[in-house]
Amino acid sequence: MRQLAELIPIALFFIVYKMSGYEVNLGGFHYVFDGIYTATLVLMIATCAQVVLTKLITGIVEKRLWLMFAVVAVAGSLTLAFHNDVFIKWKPTVFNWGLAIAFIVAPFIGDKTLMERAMGAQIKIPKSVWSRLNMVWIVNFVVVGALNLYVAFGGYSQEAWVNYKLYSSIGFTVVLSIITVIILAPHLKEDEAKAKNLPQDQ
Repeated sequence: MRQLAELIPIALFFIVYKMSGYEVNLGGFHYVFDGIYTATLVLMIATCAQVVLTKLITGIVEKRLWLMFAVVAVAGSLTLAFHNDVFIKWKPTVFNWGLAIAFIVAPFIGDKTLMERAMGAQIKIPKSVWSRLNMVWIVNFVVVGALNLYVAFGGYSQEAWVNYKLYSSIGFTVVLSIITVIILAPHLKEDEAKAKNLPQDQ
């Protein structure tokens, strides 16, 4: 659910990009949507709003969202300041590779993967399964980051990259969620079976 919420700023980025050339006239205010630059500004505002709303609703802003906010703020600011889309194109790679590094390093600090720290209290599974799940997520982040660079700087148009950014984000999120469920499902069933066999208090 959290990952799906993170797609909202990306969807807004995509929509606003497609509105390039659209004019807004409100009273004395006049603005023409400027392609990727207006889209970048909206992405920054949407990501900031997501952090604020998450804090207000849940009281907690996870490190993953803080990382997203930091990367969007820096890449977006540079994009707008230099009027150069190269910075925002690097954003998905920096974010995903940053997560990959965090997932790689975490088990060496405290002897637990990030997934186990986040979900270990609710789900009891063997260490080997947490490690397998950790590796799946690392591979996902590395691949997503590498593919972004390929599409962004491999000779494809800016529009092709924007399209890829939205659809790949949705696709990889769905695939990663399915793989995660497949890995966890057998162990969740075992826990459920054990719970049913426990003696009941009289």
